Amino acid sequence: MHVLFVCNSNVCRSVIAERLARAFAADNRLPGLTAESAGTRALVGFPAEPLAAETIAGLGGHTEGFKARKLRPEMVDRADLVLTMTEALRDQVGELGFGAAARTFTLPEAHRIAKVTGAKSIAALHRARNDLAYVGRENIADPIGLSAEAFLEIGDRIAELLFPLLGALAPYNQAGHGTDERLGLVIEPRPARPLSTFLAAQRGR
Repeated sequence: MHVLFVCNSNVCRSVIAERLARAFAADNRLPGLTAESAGTRALVGFPAEPLAAETIAGLGGHTEGFKARKLRPEMVDRADLVLTMTEALRDQVGELGFGAAARTFTLPEAHRIAKVTGAKSIAALHRARNDLAYVGRENIADPIGLSAEAFLEIGDRIAELLFPLLGALAPYNQAGHGTDERLGLVIEPRPARPLSTFLAAQRGR
């Protein structure tokens, strides 16, 4: 399963999600789970924002080799699942390719549907979407320009939503012989380093 994460500048939220997804795949030995990220108004070529990089490191990931990229239709085409940080981005991405809307969700939306329904596939998430319409916004705020604590809160939020979702949707057939249903395994991920511990370390510098 290849996951694409999308935000605006691709130096904060989406890179946090991408690198946590990669760490999850490595920790749980899931070579069939891959991730990338992009931004609709990307700061092309920039590294992760320093506070975002610190947040990723505190949660067990790394930003080595990362450079921000602009979202392109071919990225959406090759993704099995697209997770955006806001509803506006979800709607924008859903228009970039044929069938893209059916596999594009905000991260909070996908997590909520999977938790409520027990869905183990992307197709099941999409089928339940209209029946579980949510009145309210399911966005992850952009922490750019805010404090280290704000970045930690956003990182914590992304991890809390992302790890259970990936555990539910992780590819059942790692050899790549899956169907459109993309059946998944429920996997208990190794817990990331608690953000409270990381924050305490930062304050103690």
